[in-house]
Amino acid sequence: MRIVKTGLIALAASFAAGTAAHAVEVKKEAEAPGTPESVWALVGDFCAIKDWHPAVVECEQVDEGGDTFRILTLGDGGKIKEKLTDKDDTSYSYEIIESPLPVKNYSAKLDIDEDDEDNVVEIEWEAEFDPADGVEEDKAIEVITGIFADGLAGIQKKAKEADKAQ
Repeated sequence: MRIVKTGLIALAASFAAGTAAHAVEVKKEAEAPGTPESVWALVGDFCAIKDWHPAVVECEQVDEGGDTFRILTLGDGGKIKEKLTDKDDTSYSYEIIESPLPVKNYSAKLDIDEDDEDNVVEIEWEAEFDPADGVEEDKAIEVITGIFADGLAGIQKKAKEADKAQ
């Protein structure tokens, strides 16, 4: 009887793992004028998002226990707390710690890279997450895709303004 019970428990656990929700990936790309360094100078500071993302009206950067966080205030008053997890010369990665967004287990990367054309960069913003409890996957994808599209348009606008000023 013990062997049968153990086998059934293992089978049930295996079935549950096989049907568990999978992480969702969203990736958006855009091009903008400039070099990776010039565009990164506009967007690379962790709190620069307030300067290029239309939904963000304020950003406060804080250090806690050796980690860097940003607290974003949105136009509707909502707040998002994000933790910087990695940074190099033209990219950074972060996780959402607290948020009103319909996602959980969210990690993302913003990357600026050279394009094949002269004076053009490729901007890539990608995230992996699970829909929040009770939220349809399509709704979570729609929200994050919209956030990325608005942000990339904001980066393109800033890069075009900087390029014209040169």
